[in-house]
Amino acid sequence: MRSSLAPGVWFLRSFSRDSWFRGFTLLLTFLIYTCYHMSRKPISIVKSRLHQNCSELIKPINDTHSLNDTSWCSWSPFDKDDYKELLGAVDNAFLVAYAIGMFISGIFGERLPLRYYLSAGMLLSGLFTSLFGLGYFWNIHVLWYFVLIQICNGLVQTTGWPSVVACVGNWFGKGKRGFIMGIWNSHTSVGNILGSLIAGIWVNQEWGLSFIVPGVITAIMGIITFLFLIEYPEDVDCAPPQHHDVSDKDQDNPEDPENSPYPNRETIQETVTSCSKEPCAEPVAISFLGALKIPGVIEFSFCLLFAKLVSYTFLYWLPLYIFNVAHFGAKEAGDLSTLFDVGGIIGGIMAGLISDYTNGRATTCCIMLILAAPMMFLYNYFGQSGIVSSIVMLIICGMLVNGPYALITTAVSADLGTHKSLKGNAKALSTVSAIIDGTGSIGAALGPLLAGLISPTGWNNVFYMLISADILACLLLCRLVYKEILAWKSSLSKGRGSSLALTHPR
Repeated sequence: MRSSLAPGVWFLRSFSRDSWFRGFTLLLTFLIYTCYHMSRKPISIVKSRLHQNCSELIKPINDTHSLNDTSWCSWSPFDKDDYKELLGAVDNAFLVAYAIGMFISGIFGERLPLRYYLSAGMLLSGLFTSLFGLGYFWNIHVLWYFVLIQICNGLVQTTGWPSVVACVGNWFGKGKRGFIMGIWNSHTSVGNILGSLIAGIWVNQEWGLSFIVPGVITAIMGIITFLFLIEYPEDVDCAPPQHHDVSDKDQDNPEDPENSPYPNRETIQETVTSCSKEPCAEPVAISFLGALKIPGVIEFSFCLLFAKLVSYTFLYWLPLYIFNVAHFGAKEAGDLSTLFDVGGIIGGIMAGLISDYTNGRATTCCIMLILAAPMMFLYNYFGQSGIVSSIVMLIICGMLVNGPYALITTAVSADLGTHKSLKGNAKALSTVSAIIDGTGSIGAALGPLLAGLISPTGWNNVFYMLISADILACLLLCRLVYKEILAWKSSLSKGRGSSLALTHPR
């Protein structure tokens, strides 16, 4: 008769298996959303190619444009003087559709299998991204085609964010969520960097490939998602995460197994066995109004509106700003703009690490937003004075602008989606993520639109608009920052009280 495994060996085997699945899920969802953002970036790189100054280029012999026409090499209908407004309309078609669709997407995400939902979204996103690039090869010069493709792409891309946040939230508890999700959220910046580099390869040649190649990669990733994504730890008999601190529970006995941060394997096996014998009650998906009532959802949602306004204006207009102000080529401007995303990776990790250590999500966001305002001012006035200053300031701006944006859309959304007021109902994750990111996406739509309208009056005015939005985002968190400060004071007073009790026992 084979002897049973020692408890320590069983724990190590269990830990190894659970950790492997968690790591695999984190990596897969990272790659999924990297592809989503990679397919959004090419339009910002190709803008400078759709309208350019052709006076220094040799005109073809059979060209029918007049000799004084300096936009003969531009792509109609973006070859006119109102090209900034037209490009802003193309951006806004995607972003408005994304913002509207996001509020609906989270509701569907709670009620449909995430694997099917994500796979379909990625396949369709790859299709519409490729169709935009095919406009080059099909020689399409009508604005409505590009606007319609962007609207469709914006709608199908809403399948991504609520689904990946819900999936990661299902696998990871609250303990180091900010740090883990800070690293994980670098997929946004990695996707932007990859999208910029891939688009830059063909931007000066057949720019249609700048869209087709990311589109094909996204579609392939959709197939991989369908084959390998695991939605819940229980699906593979892994331990579910602890979403709340033990102190949040009603029970006070730390020896009680119910209070353990990590359920033991016997408990999981009993649950799986009982569920296989008789149907277990599924938690009811939360309503839209119910999600709004969760403390902090409204404040963080409106804060993200202004934070995302700033971030997406940089995302869509930074390459053109560098192209016009610093007079770099289209490819060089695109490559330099990736430094903003490099800073975003660092900022997201820093914000998560600091907020985990201090247990102050709102305070971390507020401080970074306060520092971002003067840094944007300095970048506008001194950032183009030299290549070194431009690199340093772009990275710092990326850290301070994208840090709060990354923290709110990941750790904060997951915290609120598993808030203790929900009493363990994890069905709120996707809806809460959709509400927060959907509200933020309104800002993402407004930013590039306002930049397109304001930039003809001067780039200084665009930066003043961004600084104003940054300050408003900070002000919206004041109540939550005050609550966190009170919580810290209470924690310090309790700590002093317990230390005095130990020093002077009765």
